[in-house]
Amino acid sequence: MSNLFDGLPRALPAERVDVLVETPAFRLERIVSTGHATPAGEWLAQERDEWVLVLSGGAGLHCEGEAEPRVLRPGDHAVIPARRRHRVEWTDPAEPTVWLALHYSAR
Repeated sequence: MSNLFDGLPRALPAERVDVLVETPAFRLERIVSTGHATPAGEWLAQERDEWVLVLSGGAGLHCEGEAEPRVLRPGDHAVIPARRRHRVEWTDPAEPTVWLALHYSAR
């Protein structure tokens, strides 16, 4: 047994991604961010759909075509369709932001 909040660092040089479960159908990750953001001018896009849930901390998630980033707090979640360009504008610098990210194919 393990706990998603065990061993959380207060600061990291880069986001930490731990794969919790992976099968051919999906991958479940725990992501820990400590004030991280997607570098300016860069966008992320993956081949699979992604569901993200913020467990602690907070983040600004900006999807291309949206006027403003979505502010995510603990308990907030979002679906990012495959190949949808998105970026993390900010994560909470005062406490670790812990995410669960589920990558899957909806089709």
